[in-house]
Amino acid sequence: MSNGTGREPDVITVILGGGRGNRLDPLTRLRAKPAVPIAGKYRLIDIPISNGIHSGMERMFVLTQFNSVSLHRHIVRTYKFDLFSRGFVQILAAQQTPRGEAWFQGTADAVRQNLEIILESRGDLVLVLSGDHMYRMDYRRLLRDHLDARADVTVGVLPCSEEEIAGYGAARVDPSGRIVEFREKPRDAAAREGLARGGGSDRPYLASMGIYLFEKQVLADVLASNDLHDFGQHVLPKAVRELKVQSHLFDGYWRDIGTIRAFYDAHMDLVKPDAPFHFNDPEWPIYTHPRYLPGSRLNAVRINRSIVSEGSMLEECTVEDSIVGVRTTMSRATVRRSLVMGADPYPPGGPAGVGIGEGTLIQDAIVDKNARIGRNVRIVNKQSIAHAEGPGWVIREGIVVITKNAVIPDGTTI
Repeated sequence: MSNGTGREPDVITVILGGGRGNRLDPLTRLRAKPAVPIAGKYRLIDIPISNGIHSGMERMFVLTQFNSVSLHRHIVRTYKFDLFSRGFVQILAAQQTPRGEAWFQGTADAVRQNLEIILESRGDLVLVLSGDHMYRMDYRRLLRDHLDARADVTVGVLPCSEEEIAGYGAARVDPSGRIVEFREKPRDAAAREGLARGGGSDRPYLASMGIYLFEKQVLADVLASNDLHDFGQHVLPKAVRELKVQSHLFDGYWRDIGTIRAFYDAHMDLVKPDAPFHFNDPEWPIYTHPRYLPGSRLNAVRINRSIVSEGSMLEECTVEDSIVGVRTTMSRATVRRSLVMGADPYPPGGPAGVGIGEGTLIQDAIVDKNARIGRNVRIVNKQSIAHAEGPGWVIREGIVVITKNAVIPDGTTI
């Protein structure tokens, strides 16, 4: 994969941390979107960073602007490269400078406001990633397609159905894989006209994955106009008209987990008997902060199709189709089809009083970190309410979410 100079092309990676994360509220009330815990022990940001490390692209900037303290703490604790490596993971938070005092206005504007730092970094190309997707991808394959096509920009694309394409940017490609048209979120038949590929597939459309590889100077040129705020809505349609934009076809597991429903469904994928995605791939592990916790203590429990993270203490519990996060404590409780994120370090004196009390039933729910749920609580959304809010809890898209640090009193029904 030479760039014509006789050496391997050098790639600098930029991970977009997103804005306020309103679609993931309340999980983003006290933390940046990339810092949202996933799969019992990881955080969202671990996925693109791990993909970058495995792909040999170890110099990364993470762009964020809201509630970045926990994200910064996680990155500093987790990603420490040795003295002889050029690798780093650095947060670039929105800030006021002589050149501008505005918050990021979109994905492209976030990169624009940090463009000087990116351009000064060693590298021939800039890989732009989203921080809220679940997938494994070797970015070297995308780089190979980019170089083979001598493209200015290469976009990761994924086959999807008619129902799915309404939520994503849609690409139309020619036989060589060059993108000849790009439309953002085509929601009706007229907007989708001409985008479907032939062949009778049930996934005839190509959706943008939010993965873009730019020649460094091309990136500087396309961001020169201050009115182009978003990559999907503004930058890519213009680039397709004026530059050579290539597609890189990816057909593995990929999920945008930017909403509560998508976040919940992604976790339910993990506990399926034939899980389409899992974190225990020895060839491509997902890295995270090492906690040095003991193995979980389980006494007279029934666990089926579930994941229990380290440091947990479960006694006489039933756990089905669920994920139990680090340091979770439960006694004589039942959890079904739920994500329990667990707890941060135990309080002085041990885990007593933290977790889920006796006789409690939790179904189809997300329990954020450090929540204390009393005895005989029922979290079931029996009336199938789509949206509601109460003390220490909300319902989003039918999913009950117990908020971080919430205390749910004994006998509560939600």
